[in-house]
Amino acid sequence: MEILKVENLSKVYGKGDNKVIALDNVSFSVEKGEFVAIVGASGSGKSTLLHLLGGVDRPTSGKVFVDGIDIYKMSDDKLAIFRRRQVGLIYQFYNLIPILNVEENICLPMSLDGREVDPEKLKELLNLLGLSNRKKHLPNQLSGGQQQRTSIGRALITNPTIILADEPTGNLDSKSSDEIVALLKKSNKEYKQTIIMITHNMEIAKEADRIIKIEDGHIVSEV
Repeated sequence: MEILKVENLSKVYGKGDNKVIALDNVSFSVEKGEFVAIVGASGSGKSTLLHLLGGVDRPTSGKVFVDGIDIYKMSDDKLAIFRRRQVGLIYQFYNLIPILNVEENICLPMSLDGREVDPEKLKELLNLLGLSNRKKHLPNQLSGGQQQRTSIGRALITNPTIILADEPTGNLDSKSSDEIVALLKKSNKEYKQTIIMITHNMEIAKEADRIIKIEDGHIVSEV
């Protein structure tokens, strides 16, 4: 079942001599439960693409369908609700709230949406993340890998349609990087979670079901 469809997506910044084409007529689709890596050098357009897939920025032209819905036909308010409920975002820099503990950081998207967290789901998630014995710790009491695991928990707690991970291992040592990729794969298999991961690291990308390579705003290969 197709969960994501991208049609002729383009993003242009500036005009005239200052015009930069960050993304140029990109099209592809992703099946439900698929783990896709998008690779490319710095400036290739991969992060721009990720932001457009998640409704963080609007395209210059083209369409993005998530679960059959054309997200850019939504108003800004509805798009904000869509992001909060249907997209789990994981960044290179963990973006945790320093005064909230692990449990509170994970539950934050649900709290902002006025929804109750199922205690059993939270317990199960903390076990999956290996954070059950760290749930009352503040971010500054955690290692980098533990902070990134917390941010993954925050992305998973809403049971989103898709997870978008932007260089999730870029700020970690090799051991922690391996643990984070293994965790993403586990959530993909156990929760049937659809994951799209941006990375410049081909060894990490090889852990995905499919690799899409981007150069100069174009898709140049899919394997």
